[in-house]
Amino acid sequence: MTPSDILLTGQVAIVTGGANGIGEGIALALARFGADVVIGDLDQAKGEAVAQAIRTLGRRALLVPTDCTDTEQVQRLVDLAVEHFQRVDILVNNVGGTRQVKFMDQGERSWRKHIDLNLVSMLAATQAAARVMIAGGRGGTLINIASSEGLRAAPGYSVYAACKAGMISFTRTLALELSEHRIRVFALAPDMLLTPGLQPFYDAATPAQAAARDRYIPLGRLGSVEEIGGVAVFLASPMASYLTGITLSVDGGTIASSGWSRAEDNSWALFH
Repeated sequence: MTPSDILLTGQVAIVTGGANGIGEGIALALARFGADVVIGDLDQAKGEAVAQAIRTLGRRALLVPTDCTDTEQVQRLVDLAVEHFQRVDILVNNVGGTRQVKFMDQGERSWRKHIDLNLVSMLAATQAAARVMIAGGRGGTLINIASSEGLRAAPGYSVYAACKAGMISFTRTLALELSEHRIRVFALAPDMLLTPGLQPFYDAATPAQAAARDRYIPLGRLGSVEEIGGVAVFLASPMASYLTGITLSVDGGTIASSGWSRAEDNSWALFH
């Protein structure tokens, strides 16, 4: 291994939901390390701004307005990526979302919306992109953005958490099915990242609440989208060539703590 093995020069990445938050952070990180990037997102203004930022870095970029809950639009996203760049090497299934509601107050329409957004979108993009990777014969990398909620109980987010748990299980199975094609498959399970969507909640916290939150995180601070972008770059690079089928918790240690938290005197306990 040499330092150049972290570079993604010549590779083409598709990032769903790449116009904002985690998707934006990953798209820009991939570009900084040499990849050309295709963004699939409904937010055309923000998506084009991210695409322009990628071009400023000296890489090629394409925005494809895409509703990722529509499997035909997802197929079009992959088709246009191939039409413009003749290859796909990296797929980041980032699109997703939820809102807090108790399961018993949640109707079928909400179930299906969550499943389409968080699970079906991933299945459609994965199959379309993997077919291109297999035909190209160069291997590839699939990165699914799951959540810490797929690894633990998540009151108020039951269907979302079930989708993310399904994504994690799918990652392991697909890693085996695609291994003969040298396509590596990963899941990232973020928690406590500072994104534009969560910024208002963090800003509304009192000093006492913010201090308690930081004690909950073993590393003592919120993470950034740049940090999860760095993990995605590593996984897509030759530096991770002998890894596949794993889920990495990009969470400052919150899943490792499993209920343990730090008190004001810096001691650890299961409750205070």
